[in-house]
Amino acid sequence: MQDATVVALQSFLSRLTDVPDAADEATAIDRISLLESIKAGCAAAQAVETMRLEELRVEAESAVGVPAARQGRGLAAEVALARKASGSAGGRYLGFARALMREMPHTRAALASGALTEWRATILVRETAHLTAQDRGEIDRRICADTSLLDGVGDRALDAEVKRIAYELDPQAVVDRHALAPSDRRVSTRPAPDGMVRLSALLPLVSGISVFASLKKHADATVGGDDRTHAQVMADALVERVTGAATAGALPVAVNLVMSDEVLLGDSSAAAQVTGYGPIPADTARAVVSTALDADTASTLRRLYKAPSSGALVAMDSTARLFPAGLKHFLDVRDLSCRIPYCDAPIAEYDHAEPHSRGGETSADNGSGMCVSHNRAKQNPGWLVVTDHDTGRHTTTLTTPTGHSHASRAPAPPGHHDRPVSPVERQIRALLDAA
Repeated sequence: MQDATVVALQSFLSRLTDVPDAADEATAIDRISLLESIKAGCAAAQAVETMRLEELRVEAESAVGVPAARQGRGLAAEVALARKASGSAGGRYLGFARALMREMPHTRAALASGALTEWRATILVRETAHLTAQDRGEIDRRICADTSLLDGVGDRALDAEVKRIAYELDPQAVVDRHALAPSDRRVSTRPAPDGMVRLSALLPLVSGISVFASLKKHADATVGGDDRTHAQVMADALVERVTGAATAGALPVAVNLVMSDEVLLGDSSAAAQVTGYGPIPADTARAVVSTALDADTASTLRRLYKAPSSGALVAMDSTARLFPAGLKHFLDVRDLSCRIPYCDAPIAEYDHAEPHSRGGETSADNGSGMCVSHNRAKQNPGWLVVTDHDTGRHTTTLTTPTGHSHASRAPAPPGHHDRPVSPVERQIRALLDAA
């Protein structure tokens, strides 16, 4: 029997689509404001349910003798799946719920009433994480006990005020946090529109300012010598200094570019795929290949084979003695990112659906690309992963300890389009599956 609260919430959600049109502009604004408050209230309710889930899980695992240090493992990944988010986001959501429910009652109340948005509540949780429970509670009281003080306050102003009070309450904790921050230095990339990519670096204060100042000084002395803008000169100088190339345009192509033979030969306009980036137009892909050849750089062509109907990748050129590396590359190309639903994290590990310890094969059918957090989460009791490729492209079905199942189908390779399935075919398939 379905939970009455679940039924009520589903009914409320369905009624939102039937709301009649606003009669005037003022009513539309009132509704927008109220819906924002409802979103905040839902976030507070999610925090309550998240902590109840943790409480129930700990009780269940304690009853069967799971050591305290291992209780609740994998819970963040389950929360992420329920919220249709990545594994790393699940960890943040779990920490957010713990802070609200255990140490920040005024923030929770402000969120529940709609006086505080979920993002602003996140700022409060994030910027007090390094403090003692007592100091965190004091900031919670000062900022959120009287919600009228939040009226008109912007995100940056709120962030600055939390930091100011934190330094006032415990300056040493802030200093210690700053001292530890350089250990988080890193470089990352993420796709940008129009075939561009954002290269980001998180650096210590002095290092970051020095890098930027050096690039700016070079651009100040160079701009005007050709038709490049100041910003373009800085960008080119960054590439040249990091790679050691004579010019930014003389770089070897060190990307995995996947395209159909029709796209490569110019007979198709289907999108190509860059591993770790995403789809790019056919003309752009051909230009990348052409530039690599014109620059006389080392380029490698590796053939992939797919099933004509489903588009499932079934094989790839490989050398027998390099099979493990070749299999990893195959999974990179087939899966593109972590195969857990809603997780776009880069593939960091290669997982056996049927564990190797229980006889699972090291094969493409039994393998999937995973991020670290999800590969660790699925090792916990109650998790089950089953793969299937008989019905088309490789499919992974993940079942969590609560019995909820989540299916993930390998993306279609570049140039492939699934044949539309008619309602009759869909109904026949459902009947066959139920038989």
